[in-house]
Amino acid sequence: MVQGVNDELFAAADSVARLARILERAAAPLSLADFRVLSAVEQGEDRASRLAQRLAVGKPAISATVESLAKRGLIERAKVAGDQRAMALALTPQGAVEFAQAKRRLTERVSEVADATADPAATIGALAQLGPAVERWRAGVEAAAAERAEVRA
Repeated sequence: MVQGVNDELFAAADSVARLARILERAAAPLSLADFRVLSAVEQGEDRASRLAQRLAVGKPAISATVESLAKRGLIERAKVAGDQRAMALALTPQGAVEFAQAKRRLTERVSEVADATADPAATIGALAQLGPAVERWRAGVEAAAAERAEVRA
């Protein structure tokens, strides 16, 4: 084990990384990046700039994913009245079907893995808490970065 690394924390990080690979396979033919974008659009995020912020990725990465999803007929882009540069994103019927299928496969896989633990319900509950925790952590990191930028200005 790496010196100075908490064994249990490392085991948790390693488990999350391994679970991510299992979920990547379950999401196919979508990638997890595709799934995350479709999920955010399905939940009402309709602008690429907000998607990039919400998913904590760069605008070029979001643009490439949106372009790929549009070419595959999974999302559509529409001009926003009053804003010549903005495009509103929405799932196409095919995109909604593929997203729903991937969502089902991902939840099945998480359930199967959780069922292999001593307390499946507690495991699923703990995993569900990670989403809001990630958002709180990201907000704190962004606030600290903004504060540092203000101090430098």
